[in-house]
Parts: sequence; structure tokens; C-alpha cells
Amino acid sequence: MSTKPNNVLDPDQWVDQYVDYLYRFAVARVRDHHTALDLVQETLLAGLKARDRYRGVAAERTWLTGILKNKIVDFYRRGRRELLLGDLVDQDSEVPLAFNERGHWQAGPTTPGEWKEKQIADMDRDEFWKRFQACAEHLPEQTRRVFVMREVDDVPASEICEALGITAQNFWTIMHRARASLRKCLEANWFSVT
Repeated sequence: MSTKPNNVLDPDQWVDQYVDYLYRFAVARVRDHHTALDLVQETLLAGLKARDRYRGVAAERTWLTGILKNKIVDFYRRGRRELLLGDLVDQDSEVPLAFNERGHWQAGPTTPGEWKEKQIADMDRDEFWKRFQACAEHLPEQTRRVFVMREVDDVPASEICEALGITAQNFWTIMHRARASLRKCLEANWFSVT
């Protein structure tokens, strides 16, 4: 039985224990196999260099995931000048303004239907999250990137704006479009069939 204290890392075990998880985490966010591998490698190297600062407050995997999140933000910060043509398309015609000036849903074609109690309970099922992921995959790249950074990785809005070179107004517009598109997709592909 090992008497290793909680705050001592074991980098010799990182590849066997954490690389698959870190790779899946990265590829889900950057959508590129080679970039994900590079980010995981950078994460392991950064972890190795910073291992003397590890205090044992979080588990090794959680600590390494935190480093990876920072590497992903840095990746977007480095590449923010590269705009994808699909991100330049004006999407206003696709998602009409659904909120009034007070932030409440306006009556109209974008007003969401009421979800039933069973539908909300079903959100805990794996099938729901598979459908959610499929809906998110159909978002434009920049929209998906902003949504995942904010809602999945919990990156503050100001950091996202800085990393991606967007304004706060643009950030909130992108988030509105992402939420509206995801809701529309889920209503069509999940809630209508449950």
C-alpha cells in the first residue's frame, strides 16, 4: 500500500490514466484530431513543469483538465485572427430576435413551447446528451466554440471575448443564437419524439 501524500503527483502514470480523457475533452472543443493531440501534449508538459506547485486540493485529473482548459483558451487566442467564412455569414435571418428589451421571450414563431415534466426528467438520460451533442455539432464553428467555452467549460465571458477577439455585444449575440438554435434543434429532434 502506497503512503504517497495527496499533494504529490505521479507523472509516470499520467499517460496511462489521463491521456484518453484529456484527448476526448480537447477534441470535443477544437474538433481537430492533431490539434487536440498537441494540446494534450502541451498540457502534460506544463503539468510536469508545474508539478512542484500542485497542492493536492484537486485530483490529478481535475488539475490536468484545468491546465488543458487554459491551453484551449490560449489556442483560440493565438488563432483568433483566423476567421472561418461560415462565421462571417449574417445569421440574423436564421434566428429572428426572440427576446424583448427586458430579456423575455416575445410571442411569435420563436417562442418556445412548454416542456413537459417527463421531457425535463429525460434530460438526464444519455440519449438526450447524444442528441444535444449532435445539435451542437451543427452550429457554425465560432458559435459552437463560444457556447462550449461558456456553458460547458465555464470560461468567463470577458476571457472568451479576449481569446476570440470579439466584443461583449458580439458574445451575447452569439450566445443568443446558439441557445435559440439548440432549442429549435432539440424541440425537433428530442422533445417531439419523447
